[in-house]
Amino acid sequence: MPQAAEQFDKWVRRSHPAPDSGIRLVCLPHAGGSASFYFPMSKALAPAVEVLAIQYPGRQDRRHEPNVPSLPDLADRIFAAVGGLDDKPLALFGHSMGAVLAYEVALRMQDAGLPSPVRLFTSGRRAPSCERDEGVHTQSDEHMVAELRKLSGTSAAMLNDPELLEMIMPAIRSDYRAVETYRYEPGRRLDCPVTVITGDSDPRVSVDEAAAWEDHTTGPTDLHVLPGGHFYLVEQSTRVAALLAERLDPRRAAPPAGSGLVGAEGSG
Repeated sequence: MPQAAEQFDKWVRRSHPAPDSGIRLVCLPHAGGSASFYFPMSKALAPAVEVLAIQYPGRQDRRHEPNVPSLPDLADRIFAAVGGLDDKPLALFGHSMGAVLAYEVALRMQDAGLPSPVRLFTSGRRAPSCERDEGVHTQSDEHMVAELRKLSGTSAAMLNDPELLEMIMPAIRSDYRAVETYRYEPGRRLDCPVTVITGDSDPRVSVDEAAAWEDHTTGPTDLHVLPGGHFYLVEQSTRVAALLAERLDPRRAAPPAGSGLVGAEGSG
């Protein structure tokens, strides 16, 4: 098997193959997350959009592989797996840590002279320039579990099961280390449209921090604030899928390039 195809098979999960789709959407999970998190989104968008969910090492069917505690290293490996997908338009969606990874993968596409993503979706994450000193990865397991409970992204049953916790904590800690030690390079900007989505009560992202993504691209940026916390997209899955389908529909005219923050959706 050629190396590129081998890397693709290692990193990419395709729940709903859609060979006749007009566009692909590569989805990158949050810290501690896995490809299966995007199964509902894949189902909702198929067959018009084919969702390719990234599976990080150290979880599910890759649980025996070593974790990667460096976000740039993760981005390099993901780019190696999907950078050759040039037969149809490609968009990127990332939630939380996945948003920063998606941004870095898009930069790598740009630096390699490849077509930029037709759109970058950043969800539940402040702009790279908005740094916070959180240091969760340096804390005890108990502190990290408390953080997970606060964000409501991990089932209570899993957090209450000592054996399951023992299995998942290394991957979670590695991911937190990767995103918390990440520092972006000032001056590097994308040239693609960016759609920013955030929850109105997310303790890890303010609306201003989400809006600051417009400083990281020369393309248009639109901001959508939906009801909910850090994992707003679980409760708002139908609304999020509709927004993605609309933004990825080639028949819809895109906002003019360079128009900045072109729109914002309130939480009602």
